[in-house]
Amino acid sequence: MIISLTGFMGCGKSSVGRKLSQLLCCPFMDLDQVIEERAGRSIPEIFASEGEEAFRSMELDALRNIVSGWEGFPKQSLPSQAMGPSLCGQRGSTVSETPPNLHHAEVNHQVIAMCNATCQSADYERPSLVLALGGGAVMRIECAEIVHSDTLCIYLKASVETLLEHLSGQADNRPLLNTHDCHSERAKRVEESALRDRITDLMAKRSDTYEKTAHIVIDTDGKSIEAVASEIISKLG
Repeated sequence: MIISLTGFMGCGKSSVGRKLSQLLCCPFMDLDQVIEERAGRSIPEIFASEGEEAFRSMELDALRNIVSGWEGFPKQSLPSQAMGPSLCGQRGSTVSETPPNLHHAEVNHQVIAMCNATCQSADYERPSLVLALGGGAVMRIECAEIVHSDTLCIYLKASVETLLEHLSGQADNRPLLNTHDCHSERAKRVEESALRDRITDLMAKRSDTYEKTAHIVIDTDGKSIEAVASEIISKLG
């Protein structure tokens, strides 16, 4: 079973995903980082050179490969004290626990072996992978169908105020948040207002799709990463 995390950018998918993979002792993967590694370029560079539609096609292709690559692997029975190997480092970081010279399409068997070598069997089954999706991934219907049918999808729901707090100052690294006002000489309150409007507009377009694609919805406002991950585990039973 693959657990996928969806939600607006800045809701904590990657941070919660890493913590969740640690608690469940299974691998973690960030879809955006997979795309960047396959393309050899950052997401802002892909948007700038090829546009959003090309990026969405890369996103769909990467998602298909991940789901098909992990489909059929047995659920791993692994103890919670051992951390599952992360397939990608933190965004913007050079750290990666993936064995060197291995592409993501080639890493599945090695990752399973790493888990088995590190962990001993437990009394209950574990997911095979925790996958953090990009904020707009499920807005493409093909991606939404794959996520809903082939993964256990969890929507990390956050308010506009929470998202604004998390995303302030990040427009340069998130192409869909680039309101242009963030690069002007306007006062900080004007930049924040433009960012708030952009988040509100995108959330109005996406929230219904997030809800419909997900099997579980978790409200993240005011909660720590650890609390959200623990709540997910409790909902998984």
